Amino acid sequence: MSRSLHAVILPPGPSLFRRLEAALDGTGPAICPLSPELPAPALTRLLDALRPAWVETADGKRRYDCGTGCAPGPAVADDTAVLIATSGSTGAPKVVELAATALRHSASATLSRIGAEPGDRWLCCLPTSHIAGVQVLIRSLVAGTDPVIHPRFDVSEVAGSGAAHISVVPTQLRRLIDADVDLRGFRSILLGGAAPPPDLVATARSRGGRVFTTYGMSETCGGCVYDGVPLDGVSVEIGADGRIRLAGPVLFGGYRLRPELTAAVRDGAWFVTQDLGVLEDGRLRVRGRADDVIVTGGEKVVAGEVAAVLARHPGVRDVAVVGRDDPEWGQRVTAVVVPGDDPPDLEELRARVRTELPAYAAPRRLELVEELPLLPSGKPDLERLRRG
Repeated sequence: MSRSLHAVILPPGPSLFRRLEAALDGTGPAICPLSPELPAPALTRLLDALRPAWVETADGKRRYDCGTGCAPGPAVADDTAVLIATSGSTGAPKVVELAATALRHSASATLSRIGAEPGDRWLCCLPTSHIAGVQVLIRSLVAGTDPVIHPRFDVSEVAGSGAAHISVVPTQLRRLIDADVDLRGFRSILLGGAAPPPDLVATARSRGGRVFTTYGMSETCGGCVYDGVPLDGVSVEIGADGRIRLAGPVLFGGYRLRPELTAAVRDGAWFVTQDLGVLEDGRLRVRGRADDVIVTGGEKVVAGEVAAVLARHPGVRDVAVVGRDDPEWGQRVTAVVVPGDDPPDLEELRARVRTELPAYAAPRRLELVEELPLLPSGKPDLERLRRG
């Protein structure tokens, strides 16, 4: 435990890329990339959870000082290269420690799975404070190529980037499709961040897009299951409680300064996720979050399963399902829908759900919105949707 830790508050670009390269090859300190666009209170909260030795910004480097007499935290393990801070939307933020070996294995396994060729360039248009954006840069390092880095997602710039591979969230892919971008120009499109509507993947593939749906999280160095099949070296099983369990060389070392949280999600070699899933013909299907189970009238409803059924309705462009407090039912199953050209009504959606799931899973309320609120990671902001 002797490696120095720096918080790096820089926008996506060459300076951050160089620091990441040094963190991976051991010539520089371990880094935790943070967004310079974070509001001051959120940034302070993350720094206090991280307790780095140094804080680097575009203006220079300074020692970390929380202002109340606390000192930097201990150094990190020698092989720890990158730390990723969670959003901290509920409770104290968590900071995931990732070893250089784990990050390289993830990148190499991805390059192998998608059949990347020497010289292929990656486009980074995701936040580099999240694992998905960081991994685009690491894949470039492992492949020995320079990434194309866009600080913002812009459809026209993405279309003209000349990159062979791109990693996007569903909203970004939808925008590329709506703009009639020729998806055949990319040798692969990695789609993650949130469960995509089935029609989105089908439409992208029908237009020549070579789309890989990915499942993973910061604790697994990003996507570790592609199209339901784990990457080389990764194992998947479903626990007795229905939760997805993952093992292999991509797992994180622990949560920074939170050993009790680390112990709570580790079971020997396995990482116990907060996601429910099933294995069907050897492929993983994610049912939804364990903490997104809605209890309505004493029955348990997996919100993700209801959303998956609704997403197949032709009038649904995008959807999230949440539980809202209800004096009669405890929680009311609520569908928040971005409609297509022919908006559905509540009874249509209820009938569709009842054909595949128990009647109590059918939504009791429908809200039509222009777009779903998203977190910076590209996932729907479910907490905001629950509040209404």
